Amino acid sequence: MELWFLGTSAGMPIRGRNVTSIALKISRNSGQFWMFDCGEGTQHQLLNTPLKLSRLSKLFITHLHGDHVYGLPGLLSSRSSLGGIEPLHIYGPPGLRELVETNLRIAETHLNYAISIVEIAEGIILEDEDMTIEAAKLDHRIDSYGYRLMERERPGVLNAGWLAEMGIPPGPLYGQLKAGKDVSLEDGRMIRSADAVGEPLPGRIITILGDTRPCENAVYLGTGADVLVHEATFAHDLADKAHEYGHATTIQAAQIAHAAGAERLFLTHFSSRYLDEQLAELEAEAKTVFDNTVAAVELKPYSVPMKTKKVSG
Repeated sequence: MELWFLGTSAGMPIRGRNVTSIALKISRNSGQFWMFDCGEGTQHQLLNTPLKLSRLSKLFITHLHGDHVYGLPGLLSSRSSLGGIEPLHIYGPPGLRELVETNLRIAETHLNYAISIVEIAEGIILEDEDMTIEAAKLDHRIDSYGYRLMERERPGVLNAGWLAEMGIPPGPLYGQLKAGKDVSLEDGRMIRSADAVGEPLPGRIITILGDTRPCENAVYLGTGADVLVHEATFAHDLADKAHEYGHATTIQAAQIAHAAGAERLFLTHFSSRYLDEQLAELEAEAKTVFDNTVAAVELKPYSVPMKTKKVSG
């Protein structure tokens, strides 16, 4: 998996920084990706990445403030023009359906693919064979949600050395054992999958939060996350202003990551008052509380590596 920050500016774009959107590349082979929020100009930012809009399969909106949704109508239209024909699933707060359908109707935009709009509530909003996604409300001026993506466990590592010692050459039997099936050999021996394959490997957890003041649900969604994406609209000397407008500071985001026991914190949604050269200062401030902090850089891929072993309790 890879995270691409397509926009990290709060409220409005500035030179060199666009408004909020994050892409999560799911599969290196298929090119499929998901998106979180879609501020104005998001489709322009995609042109500067290897991501293909036609391969966007799911889009999650955290809340309906303009800097998070004004790019949505154009992106939907362009996806059709670029040959996207697979259905697109869109998730977000109540009001999202009206926003999308009204715009498409008034603009007479005709899509060559089906869209499914799910107006979410708190709880599990999506489950499939690979992932479970949970949403919870945050503390902002309007309904704002965070998303917790929980990848399912993966089969453990096949002990090829042991199998070779048992006189079993590489081939189809390896695949069956890896898939959890016991196999019978021609000489009558039974090889148990549990003996040939190590313990299941834990899936990754990625938490992406919308705009929020510090709140309990931010900690809940971020618990044990490999990656926590949290807004840091202001430096901590403007904590009062952050609270007034429903936002968080660098220190507050770091405190959330620490309380949640997250592995890595990405800061985003920086006020336009901060120039790019000042983002290092915001990062450094957060690191006084949570060392593994990164002030996200737009159009730079951040890998979310697979876990190779269970973390001991």
